[in-house]
Amino acid sequence: MKKKLLGALLGITMAAGLLAGCGQAKDNGGNTGGAAAKARTLSEIKDAGTIKIGVFSDKNPFGYVDSNGKIQGYDVYLAKRLAKDLLGSEDKVEFVYVEAASRVEYLKSAKVDVILANFTVTDERKEQVDFALPYMKVALGVVSPDAALITDVAQLKDKTLIVVKGTTAETYFSENHPEVKLLKFDEYQEAYDALLDGRGDAFSTDNTEVLAWALQNKGFTVGIESIGNLDTIAPAVQKGNKELLDWINSEIETLGKEQFFHKDFEETLKPVYGDEIDPENLVVEGGQV
Repeated sequence: MKKKLLGALLGITMAAGLLAGCGQAKDNGGNTGGAAAKARTLSEIKDAGTIKIGVFSDKNPFGYVDSNGKIQGYDVYLAKRLAKDLLGSEDKVEFVYVEAASRVEYLKSAKVDVILANFTVTDERKEQVDFALPYMKVALGVVSPDAALITDVAQLKDKTLIVVKGTTAETYFSENHPEVKLLKFDEYQEAYDALLDGRGDAFSTDNTEVLAWALQNKGFTVGIESIGNLDTIAPAVQKGNKELLDWINSEIETLGKEQFFHKDFEETLKPVYGDEIDPENLVVEGGQV
């Protein structure tokens, strides 16, 4: 995968327990039943002395648990900075592990204050949560085995495409390619295991992620580097939580002045991608796409 190829695709396609500090917690209840609860205000978060942020635990290199059991990734790097600037220490964040399909419900039920789990901004989601300014650009990609490489969506007809529930990949293929059979999983690790086991012909999710995975798994290639629209990734809060939303927006604008997200890229993504991705094709500074 050449840097110029991914650069071109991103430039062209604009269309349950909690552990304090840097500890990790997993809540497996993907469906909260839609129960509504009032989110904590910015003032209440400050009074409590901790901020609860929902992240992925299995989406390397954006939110994942490393071999030492520590939570790492591009989203996690931002989460720690939010805690530091709001509460004085990056140890003041409580990480809550979420699945793609549970992100909206965790905000609605006030299980978390903020979602920083590679959350793509869509019109449908905007009806349910409030998105802050974006900090990343992304499109969809498709990874498949080299022995039966998928390079065009037409090749997926009557084949099985693996997707994760609640993702833009699930929505895109359900709405635009009904001829493709979808095999759906709750967690990313389950989806990758299915691809490795041959239970599906290919897997689709954010192109930045499938490229990272293919670089780490010989015998697999991102044959379709861009499909669908170029979207943005942003933090999200419970709908109507204006005080917290305004603070996050102001923080993102301030961080942009110091090129924070380029630093985030260098620390968390560059070790994975090397020179395969130009940060200018992924990073958004100050919320300005």
